Amino acid sequence: MFAGLARFVVRHPWWTILSWLVVAAVVIAFAPKLSTNSDQADFLPSKYESAQATKIAQKAFPQQADSLTLVIVKRSDGHALTQADVAKVGTVAKALDAKKYPTVTGVAASPESVAPNKAVEVVSVPMKGLDSDAQKKQSDTVKDIRVQLPKLLSGSGLEAKVGGDVAGFVDNEDSFNQSLEIVGIATFVLIIGLILLIFRAPIAAVLPIVVIMATMQVVTGLIGLASKAFNFSGDDSLSIIILIVLFGVGADYYLFLLFRYRERLRAGEDKKTAMITAVTRVGEVIASAAAAIAVTFLVLLLATFGAFKAWGPSLAIAVVFMGITSLTLFPAIISLLGTAVFWPSKAWKKQPKARISAAVGRGVGRRPWLAALAAGGIMVVLALGVFSFKANYDFASGFPQDTESAQATKDMEKGFPPGLTKPVQVLLKTDDGSPVTDAQVKQFQTAVTGAPGVGKVQDPIPAPGDRSVTRVDLLLKKNPVSNESVTLLKNELTPAVHKAAPDGVRAYVGGETALWADINTVNNRDLSVTLPVAAALIALILALLLRSVVAPVYLVAAVLLGFGSTLGAAVFTFQDGMGEDGVTFQLPIILYLFVLAIGTDYNILMTARLREEAKNGHPPKKAAELAVRHGGPTVAAAGLILAGTFSVMMLAKVSFLQQMGFSVALGISIAAFVMSLFLVPGLTALLGHVAWWPGHGDAPRKDASTGPHDDRLPEMARR
Repeated sequence: MFAGLARFVVRHPWWTILSWLVVAAVVIAFAPKLSTNSDQADFLPSKYESAQATKIAQKAFPQQADSLTLVIVKRSDGHALTQADVAKVGTVAKALDAKKYPTVTGVAASPESVAPNKAVEVVSVPMKGLDSDAQKKQSDTVKDIRVQLPKLLSGSGLEAKVGGDVAGFVDNEDSFNQSLEIVGIATFVLIIGLILLIFRAPIAAVLPIVVIMATMQVVTGLIGLASKAFNFSGDDSLSIIILIVLFGVGADYYLFLLFRYRERLRAGEDKKTAMITAVTRVGEVIASAAAAIAVTFLVLLLATFGAFKAWGPSLAIAVVFMGITSLTLFPAIISLLGTAVFWPSKAWKKQPKARISAAVGRGVGRRPWLAALAAGGIMVVLALGVFSFKANYDFASGFPQDTESAQATKDMEKGFPPGLTKPVQVLLKTDDGSPVTDAQVKQFQTAVTGAPGVGKVQDPIPAPGDRSVTRVDLLLKKNPVSNESVTLLKNELTPAVHKAAPDGVRAYVGGETALWADINTVNNRDLSVTLPVAAALIALILALLLRSVVAPVYLVAAVLLGFGSTLGAAVFTFQDGMGEDGVTFQLPIILYLFVLAIGTDYNILMTARLREEAKNGHPPKKAAELAVRHGGPTVAAAGLILAGTFSVMMLAKVSFLQQMGFSVALGISIAAFVMSLFLVPGLTALLGHVAWWPGHGDAPRKDASTGPHDDRLPEMARR
């Protein structure tokens, strides 16, 4: 199959390139865009209580704000606010309200907005709208309020800071954009730089960037078509994740192909024969790896969280098309360039000594038990960190804390519980549709006063049209989006609220803390389902590839251990080492996407090489030695480039980007340099022929030979 494909692509490169361009042009021109959604609540299934509370609130309180901006006012001298100060704040609120800002539903200051200790007063600026146009207007409003406040407070002895989600977005937008720019530039520089270091050839370094960026355009169109056909939409992070996936697997497959192409050129084959042989040899590896990764992603269709369901088919499309590109467009272009792809270096003609890979190979071959034990031991120790994992939902804490919005939050907490910015919204709804009575509300307020974590019970807010619904806000004593508050609400406060509901009334717990509590439940459920299913399907693909039932078992176990060791290392680093409240809640699924998938990539490449060396007539230990010597440099180069690409995210000023960059880079490093170079070949050598049972994947070919192999890093790259 792959031999036939290779012959067609190499012998008809222009037809291949033209066909690819025609398909790309049609898809880009006519495919719709993938719709995205930034509201995490929309991805929760309706059976979860926070989603039910949101729907009740939207119907009963049609004018309810979608976001809340807070103006925190205090005296410049630090003294308590006076009656005159409070009156001045009221005048300022009226002046801001008179400006009739678009999307603002009203600017409010009242006696209840003054802190009990008179340290601060809070002016509420509720805003409507979640679409991009509304968000732009809200940002402009925050900027204008900041301009107006010094004028309105001039000479009063008062000062004010603007906080809340919109203000936080305004303050951190530049930091986030700068972080993405730094990461983007550093990624291109690193990929080009490392490939230059390995091959000493500018064309070889630039080619994958150009092809992967072009592939991104086609993939985006294909995903848009799929989203319309199957009615799904992703979140705002999907396009970034698709790009990272394409660069990850695209760079890997490109290196798999280029290393084997260089090997065949060194063996004396002409440029076309060398490419046909290269595609024939690595075609099965790339196809199997792409299939395994695509299946891993498609398993996300079993997730209950809507965003993950959109990630599944989208990323599967990206990987499959990147695999097709790697077996068609890349070979066609390289076959046209021939040895010019390595220009101006002449190193491709020379047989490098490959001292490092040869030494590692000898060590694994002589003492496979030690290689497997040491590698497995390191991974097990790191995986122990998983047991103390805490999820962090506080995005704001990951941004710089010297901004006005961050300082506003600190000022507010001098007089109010931290939960003021994100109250727990309890919707009281009668079972029979009758109005909620004052007595029922009073009974509920009394019952929840002093409930776990509650700092203050706010006055009730009756629904303007539906008298069967009343809202009571509970202000938490601690940061409402901290892991501690989310866990407390999930395990203690929600049961207490349900118990406090009067007869004939049901209490629905909503608000952002409740949303994160439900997302935590969904994430745990989704990982508990997707991980074992993905493992089983990957094992099936490996069994079909290797015609074995033994090797897939320890290969999948190794990949799952790699996932655990990476997550555990992140916990040790950020929770224990740096003292952070937790690790970003998205990290487990991010590691699922990259470490599980990419680890499978490297395992397939190394196992295929182990089988090839066995087929060349070598006994198990010798096959392991040669597989590491010959296949190790390819894995090392791919792992180095991909881990380096993710590591540049640590240059960002945003904590969750730093965590993602560190963790994925470490996970890929473990997969490439620990699992694939030591654990897998060590175990395979120890098991010997049993590893390939019940098939005969290691049976020597009749023409078995040990010809030269040299897909190894040049001297400069090994230093």
